[in-house]
Amino acid sequence: MVTLFDPIQLGDIHAANRVIMAPLTRARATRDHIPTPIMAEYYAQRSSAGLIISEAVGISQEGLGWPYAPGIWSQQQVEAWKPVVEAVHKKNGKIVAQLWHMGRMVHSSVTGLQPVSCSPTTPSEKLHTYDGKQDAEQARELTKQDIERILEEYERATRNALAAGFDGVQIHAANGYLIDEFLRDSTNLRTDSYGGSAENRIRFLQDVAERVVAIAGAGKTSVRLSPNGESQGCIDSHPEHVFVPAACMLNTLEIAFLELRESSPDGTFFGQTNQAKLHGPIKNVFHHPLILNQDYTREDALAAVETGIADAISFGRNFIANPDLVYRLENDLPLNQDIVKTWYSQGQAGYTDYSALNKEG
Repeated sequence: MVTLFDPIQLGDIHAANRVIMAPLTRARATRDHIPTPIMAEYYAQRSSAGLIISEAVGISQEGLGWPYAPGIWSQQQVEAWKPVVEAVHKKNGKIVAQLWHMGRMVHSSVTGLQPVSCSPTTPSEKLHTYDGKQDAEQARELTKQDIERILEEYERATRNALAAGFDGVQIHAANGYLIDEFLRDSTNLRTDSYGGSAENRIRFLQDVAERVVAIAGAGKTSVRLSPNGESQGCIDSHPEHVFVPAACMLNTLEIAFLELRESSPDGTFFGQTNQAKLHGPIKNVFHHPLILNQDYTREDALAAVETGIADAISFGRNFIANPDLVYRLENDLPLNQDIVKTWYSQGQAGYTDYSALNKEG
């Protein structure tokens, strides 16, 4: 019987266990979106995860509207990422870079640019800025020329991630950001080849994935989806009609793994939903490792892997407060509670100062 603590091959990446660190925005870069030395300490502390999926990393100035979040479009950013990745590798950890374009969830006061999306929509949520949360602005609809430019930015970001030493990349296609906005019928109002039918709405994800695979190789490429429920005002009326075919397309590309963040009626982040979870239908068409995420307890995670529902489980907030989460889960030890007010603050507090029972991490 396979357990949560057994190794797994994720494409080209050999993971020592199936406890994956989920991507977590922590806002510890500079205002120029350059990684800082404290980030090396933070990730190294958590290197016992089978695989670390980095915080979301902006592929361009246009696509990165989160204050103090890191980017990977410039050579200066690449050089600053190198010691972060090296610190993880020195502790025998593995880390991939999650590539991010925030789409309409960007505020112009952060980027200096109008937000963009598949269609000219406006989120109802207030957006993070350097001056606190502000009302969202209407996005500019992307032209075909814009889409080609963004695809080239994904290519550049992929090359940069590999140059920085990352073990691979994950395409962020979840949580109401740009690719997710293309996927869902509440935000994609286009009438061209990128809108309308499910096949057309999947097209942008497919274009991105094909470009990334061509550079990194399928064995170093993964994708994150959030197939059910609302994410930052982004929802689909019939998610099974778009996300199952999307997973089938990604299976054909033979990507290393697929990660799903699935909402539930009692979910604690990105809202609650009665829309059915789709990991079953998706697993029927996606035949590479499937990683599930969202509110998993130790018992839930153990059962999901042992019964084959998932091949691994990614943990987010538990990794914030427990740098030695793998050790604690394996030995059924109590977990530290994360401090919400320091999720996106700068400095060590609530970042690198959580205690570890296993001093080796």
